[in-house]
Formats: sequence, C-alpha cells, structure tokens
Amino acid sequence: MRDLIAYVPQEPYLYEVSIAENIAYGRGKKTQKVAREDIVNVAKIANAHEFIMRLPKGYDTILGERGNTLSGGERQRIAIARAVLKNAPILLLDEPTSAIDTETEAEIQKAITRVARDKTVIVIAHRLSTIQNADCIYVVENGAIAESGTHRELLARNGIYAGLYGKEVGVDER
Repeated sequence: MRDLIAYVPQEPYLYEVSIAENIAYGRGKKTQKVAREDIVNVAKIANAHEFIMRLPKGYDTILGERGNTLSGGERQRIAIARAVLKNAPILLLDEPTSAIDTETEAEIQKAITRVARDKTVIVIAHRLSTIQNADCIYVVENGAIAESGTHRELLARNGIYAGLYGKEVGVDER
C-alpha cells in the first residue's frame, strides 16, 4: 500500500545531506540508482530548480539539520520533488501551504497542478485558496462530511464552505 502513496507532510523532514540526496529519498533505499537528470527534472516540476541553482553548491548543497537552512516554502518544494520522484499514483498533501507567504503558495500551487495531471491528489487544507481548483472538495465538520462539491457549487450553496471562504477573503459569501 505504501508504494501507491507519496506523502508530503505539513512539516517535511529533510536530512542533513545534499539537496540531491534529499530528493532521491523519494525512491527509498534505491537512492544510489537515481540519475541526476531525474532529480533535476522533478525539481523543475516542483518549482524548486531555480532556488536550488542559486545556492552555493546547487544540488550538492548540504542542508542543515531538518533543512533549517531553507525557508518553509523551499523545504515544501523539495518534499514535493521527492514525492514526484516516487511516482506513486496517489499524492497526499497535508497542509502544503499552511506556513508560507502568498507568493510561495502560488509557486507550490503551480507545482501541485503539474503533478496532479496523472495522479489522484488528496489535499488536506485549512487555507481554502489551496483547494479552490479541486475536482471535489469535502468539508469536514465534527468528524463527518458536511458538504461536498466544486468550489463554485459550494459557494452557491451558501453553507459552511461559503462562510469559511468569506472569512478567508474578507467577504461574507452567504
């Protein structure tokens, strides 16, 4: 079952090794067999390549403990690249944009859109801008599904989602 799912946690764990090795962990114990070209390709998909190339040693830059030498958005994009490299049919993203600014969120959104083309993507999010383009949104309240539908459908219903969205954008949609 684990082989079918690539998971990007809210706080991705990065190892105190090179960026290339951190991405290569997406393939698990087979890290020695990952070609640099594959690592660069998934970094480009995850919108990480540009910031990686600005680092002193590029892909060979050794990260600090838990990746603390990178910003939250940079760590998240490395984790997305790792998940893309795994190439699992299901991608599970847990709060991928919770602790980042709106510009970085846009970069991560682009990465998610690129990754989502051939996969089932499940996104857990409180920030509704993260899920607006989803095929189906499930609103969970008190442990049960309270509403489901597309962003537009949920806004039109004027229910829980519309209220949450209105609070997020500063307008009461109901």
